[in-house]
Amino acid sequence: MKNRELANTFYEIADLLELENVQWKPAAYRKAARGIENLTEDISDIYEREGTEGLKSITGIGSNICTHIVEYLKTGKIEKFEKLKKQSMSGASELIEIEGLGPKTIRKLHDELDIKSISDLRDAILKHKIQELEGMGEKTEQNLLEAIRNFEKSHERMQIDVAIETAEDVISYLKEQNKPDIINYAGSLRRMKETIGDIDVLAVTDNSEELIESFVNMEDIERIVSKGRTRSTVVLKNGVSVDIRVIKNESYGSAMQYFTGSKQHNIELRNIALEKGYKLSEYGLFEKESGKKIEGRSEERIYGTLGLAFIPPPLRENRSEFEAAKYDNVPDLIEVGDLRGDLHIHTDFSEGVDSIESMVSMAEEIGYDYIAITDHSRSRKVANGLSIDELKDQWKQIDDLSGKYSIKILKGSEVDILPDGNLDYPDNILDKLDIVVGAIHSGFKYPESKMTRRIISAMESEHLNILAHPSGRLIGKREGYKADFDSVFEAAARNNKILEINSQPKRLDLNDSMIIRAKKTGVKFCINSDAHGSSQMEHVRYGTGQAKRGWLTADDVVNTYTYNKLMKTFDNS
Repeated sequence: MKNRELANTFYEIADLLELENVQWKPAAYRKAARGIENLTEDISDIYEREGTEGLKSITGIGSNICTHIVEYLKTGKIEKFEKLKKQSMSGASELIEIEGLGPKTIRKLHDELDIKSISDLRDAILKHKIQELEGMGEKTEQNLLEAIRNFEKSHERMQIDVAIETAEDVISYLKEQNKPDIINYAGSLRRMKETIGDIDVLAVTDNSEELIESFVNMEDIERIVSKGRTRSTVVLKNGVSVDIRVIKNESYGSAMQYFTGSKQHNIELRNIALEKGYKLSEYGLFEKESGKKIEGRSEERIYGTLGLAFIPPPLRENRSEFEAAKYDNVPDLIEVGDLRGDLHIHTDFSEGVDSIESMVSMAEEIGYDYIAITDHSRSRKVANGLSIDELKDQWKQIDDLSGKYSIKILKGSEVDILPDGNLDYPDNILDKLDIVVGAIHSGFKYPESKMTRRIISAMESEHLNILAHPSGRLIGKREGYKADFDSVFEAAARNNKILEINSQPKRLDLNDSMIIRAKKTGVKFCINSDAHGSSQMEHVRYGTGQAKRGWLTADDVVNTYTYNKLMKTFDNS
């Protein structure tokens, strides 16, 4: 879809305008970008069906930005954007991606040290030139160097939402063109890892050459890396590498197992096979002595023949799954369909793009029993945090809508945890909220002991229900803050507080390893979308993927509970 390309272009325009010290236009372009990201269909289809009026109906799209969209859809570029890139400081659009570098700092680095690229910045850091500038020091250099590493690491791999969207688009196209018997993605994407290197697709068909021909002639291909009768690799225009293999039906199960498991998982499984007198490969499970093929069509039967319960793809990391499978103790992992509600949602009262009613309507369409409206609290100025009066106005809207919809609408707030551990609204306001989602949005560089005390102090509040995005990380952009998380998890369990698994692809926080650690304390979790638009409510698929990788069952996650059971859980927190 063109949506992601356009949204990214508008975000970059906003960044470049900020570098030129333009005051209000960056916010307009960012709002338009968020509106486009929230679309559930391709923007080009909207334009083809409804013209410019259809485009203007999208949140954040006015006449000027509508003109840019039409230009992009017709020509593949926006002249204003091209001029901005030429006029702006060389490398500025790249530098602004580095955490800790705002427009003023980039201008300072450019003017005083002639820094025009990330490479220039790294060289200046290594030569300790940054700390010579006024207002900067050795700590600034250390933070910037860490930020560069995070940026480069993130650009080696793609976010899971980009990977899934790309894989599903490729598979949908090939199903339409060739109707293969079976076609699915495998690899780390099937294991639901938080970031993905490239995409592996496996297909079963009698017309392999036709399938390969359709694959290498897809519209969005940048270049063909290789092309054969049963395998081909291409790089798409978005930079994603996609590999397709056509396999025989009798080897489908073994191939899916081989191309899904991590390297360590597959080595261990092959060793188990050898110990039992078998040889396992992507082509099947064979008797070691006679070479007779025992199984290949079914992953389940391969694991079963080796004396193991079936191991779901998200667990195939060689992290104790074999011991569980040996004794038939593999948990019944949570599924997206187990979720009964979403407890972290933003609307256009703060930084969301859709109304309360739009979010409620989408939740009801999904089939949820309840939804919590949790816009930002008053200290979160950058996200249009709600004053007490604005929060009360929101309550009135919720009361009005509660009579119109069958779904339960909870009055909530994503409340800032202040530096001293207190919450951002007074007790008399917190008392009236159905749900309080506490979050850290400042002081990320606090020492570990101070941050730990801050979080634990908040969790000792009778008002707090959920700790949002507990580690504070942004994948590839910002490391999480330093805290003694084992103590945090124990405090959460002790105080009956719930830990969020935030489903935003840039967060996925808690991640799988932290979920595993936290679960040992007996704490409960919730999987929330943190949606800033109605279409983002589907992001729970990514959070659920992390929950699966963290060995969670439906019973571990409170928003699988009925409404009455959920509210009793909050009463005990």
